[in-house]
Amino acid sequence: MSLREQLYEKAGETITERIGTASNTASAAYQQLKMEIHEAIIERVELEKLQRLSPEQVRRELALLVERIIDERNIPINETERKRLVSDVRDEMLGFGPLEPLLSDPTVSDILVNTYKQVYVERRGKLELTAVTFNDDAHLMKIIDKIVSRVGRRIDESSPMVDARLPDGSRVNAIIPPSAVDGPLLSIRRFSVNPLMVKDLVELQTLTPPMAQLIEAMVKAKLNILISGGTGSGKTTMLNILSGFIPASERIVTIEDAAELQLRQDHVLRLETRPPNIEDRGEITQRALVKNALRMRPDRIILGEVRGAEALDMLHAMNTGHEGSLATIHANTPRDALTRLENMVSMAGLALPPKTMRQQITSAITVILQVSRLTDGRRKLMSVQEITGMESDVVNMQEIFTFKRTGVDAEGRVKGHFCATGVRPHFCERLQSFGLSVPDRLFEPSLRFDV
Repeated sequence: MSLREQLYEKAGETITERIGTASNTASAAYQQLKMEIHEAIIERVELEKLQRLSPEQVRRELALLVERIIDERNIPINETERKRLVSDVRDEMLGFGPLEPLLSDPTVSDILVNTYKQVYVERRGKLELTAVTFNDDAHLMKIIDKIVSRVGRRIDESSPMVDARLPDGSRVNAIIPPSAVDGPLLSIRRFSVNPLMVKDLVELQTLTPPMAQLIEAMVKAKLNILISGGTGSGKTTMLNILSGFIPASERIVTIEDAAELQLRQDHVLRLETRPPNIEDRGEITQRALVKNALRMRPDRIILGEVRGAEALDMLHAMNTGHEGSLATIHANTPRDALTRLENMVSMAGLALPPKTMRQQITSAITVILQVSRLTDGRRKLMSVQEITGMESDVVNMQEIFTFKRTGVDAEGRVKGHFCATGVRPHFCERLQSFGLSVPDRLFEPSLRFDV
């Protein structure tokens, strides 16, 4: 009798009654058997000795131990089922349990755990329901605890929400009861092992070669750039691309809530915020890190996301010699990004007149890049806009490149084209002073790229 037959027999069911879900190894009986083997391993293994071994030795020893327990208990399973059981138990011991197959799948960009019963993933911009489940709420909580504890965070009833990261830099958010009514919820924003390069974004039609050429020149000429977009629009990816153009000779300080930027330069100093502890002490805010970064002799400051009073300190840094700074902000349009930035500056507690705040923003930021996630799941650089100054109380902007939507095809893909507006940006003189030539043909509106 195979393992699958044995498990269904234990559950009082026949194969014919469960033929529709016969391939679902996440059945209650299978999970129970896996838990029993897991517990048996914990009883036999000395964890201190295990920690002295290399990761490969640990994996090998655990595999041998699982095989031994299967043989001792005379569980009649075939070779395929045996390998699956060994792999699942090893994932529970060393990794993140049922999430491991999804984390090793390069096509998965988001993992969304909607309680222990349901796991969705995003592939190529579309959500798909998977067959992955957890045993119960306690099993899911164990995985969440394992993730957050590795980066020094905590989650419990007194602090039911947490932002963390995986070892590969993937962003993690978890929320548990009482804030999550139906059970623990987990969201993982994946990052590829090999970060995307600008040529990859060109191939994916996120931007065009002329746009890529101009963006590279802007970063090298140390313009202050703000990346604006909604949730999941690709702001962090774009920030990674831009940071890749920073010369290796420069000293870079990054400031993030959860360190996820994947910079390739050697001289990078990574700073990360910290939430308050159980006594509501020890919090380290982004504003405190921005202030500290100014004392670290940075050539560039990269702020993962502007979301509060640190906006004022960032603008001060940009206006006092720290050129070439990069940051992201949640906003639907470049104009909305300026409004949000103004609101964040007011959160710093200084009663600055609106005109003064706008003057600070105008003198600090040169370019706003607007990215968006379209209805078909693809990401686009929708607009490149230059801040040119102020007229009365209004910040003036001019669009240099834009993506114009023209419709939707039969398969639901958004149709449109990239084009220049015909405006030559004022910062071209600065590019020339840095020895970076940008040909006039880049700004010809007749040069269109259909997608």
